[in-house]
Amino acid sequence: MDDQQILQRIHALVDEEHDLLSRRESAGPEQHARIAHLEETLDQCWDLLRRRRARQSAGLDPDDAQVAPVSQVESYLQ
Repeated sequence: MDDQQILQRIHALVDEEHDLLSRRESAGPEQHARIAHLEETLDQCWDLLRRRRARQSAGLDPDDAQVAPVSQVESYLQ
């Protein structure tokens, strides 16, 4: 997956997240779980994009960047 594909995935996930959040008050448990999953997946996508760009800046192959597990990405400090 290249940077452009990752960005397209991010935009699709954000669109879905915004749609679900706009209907949050009438959302059931499945929709709340989906929102949580979207947030985790978005964090993974952004992290992968940052990893790819860092590798490229360092003169390394960005395609060697790997998706970090949710447990790792979600424990980053802001």
